[in-house]
Amino acid sequence: MNINDSSNLTKKYKQIISAVHIVYRLVNSTPNLKELSLRLTRLLCQFVKASSANIYLLGQDNQKLVMIAVFNNEINYIVTKPQDLKRVTLKEKSVTQGASIFDDRMMGMPLVTDECIGAIIIKRKDDEPPFDEYDREMFTIFAEQSVTAIKNLQFFEQQQKILLETMKLVRTLLEKQSPHCNAHSPVYFRIVKRIAEKMRMDVDDANNLYYASVLHNVGAIDVPYQILAKKSQLSPQEFKLIRNLPRKSAELIKPIEFLRPVLPVVLYLHEKYDGTGYPSGLKKDQIPLGARIMAVVDAFESMVQGRPYRKKLSVDAALKEVARYSGTQFDPAVVDAFLNLARQKNFKNLLSSVRK
Repeated sequence: MNINDSSNLTKKYKQIISAVHIVYRLVNSTPNLKELSLRLTRLLCQFVKASSANIYLLGQDNQKLVMIAVFNNEINYIVTKPQDLKRVTLKEKSVTQGASIFDDRMMGMPLVTDECIGAIIIKRKDDEPPFDEYDREMFTIFAEQSVTAIKNLQFFEQQQKILLETMKLVRTLLEKQSPHCNAHSPVYFRIVKRIAEKMRMDVDDANNLYYASVLHNVGAIDVPYQILAKKSQLSPQEFKLIRNLPRKSAELIKPIEFLRPVLPVVLYLHEKYDGTGYPSGLKKDQIPLGARIMAVVDAFESMVQGRPYRKKLSVDAALKEVARYSGTQFDPAVVDAFLNLARQKNFKNLLSSVRK
């Protein structure tokens, strides 16, 4: 072997090691399976110099494609609506059924763990050089790394779903027995998200408010039943226990990795803009934006639905109350966004449906 050959070989294996390292880093920094699949298609085209890359994931019955990720060096998109296998070519279908293909213009490998969970496919156009042995080696390593990454994220997302459903069940049971942990209306999160969008909140942070809206009262599991079930005014001692709910909820959520971004929202939901809230007496921008948004929607919902110890208000009356406490209980910027949205017919209809 001459010096040039040795140098080229070293360069190639450095690229392979780099590819493995990048996929590893990708898995540890990607929050969900959709984003991982999109990123993997982009990386494949980059490292193997392909004109397009597809990742297909099969459903449990192996008869449907439940996810398709595509990158063609211009557009990167994902399809999550179940698709019939007839959507793909016969060659691609054979890869989803366990075959490997290494042609001049197409390479495909099944994503296999205990069973075939899908396929990964790359292509080159007719006017591009054919795939060579090095391309095949690089693609094989990528496919092996990808199946491990995808399977791990699938397992992780399943665990997330189980944990979330368990906590939602706990919350539902608590709501049935407690006037102090009322269930949110079906449109609650839609209202929260519209305000977050109006305030140009980061998309991921806005979406995480869903978990905060579902779980912020889960700490009530540690509050005595007789206090939760009490319909009359709480005593100072009883109210002290209720005021500790945010900390209890945060403690229950904290061990769950994917819920950690919502901890500040859950913990500080009952803070007030002027610093008179609890548990820490935070004020103004010290309070997370998500908590400031949810505080307005919580209060509005409470007013229009009523409570055993308080009469219902009309939507317009509740909007006036929200405006009245702008700058004291509520962030004026959030109140302005809320009231501006309330002038729109569709949003006003959402607010009216809270009262039903």
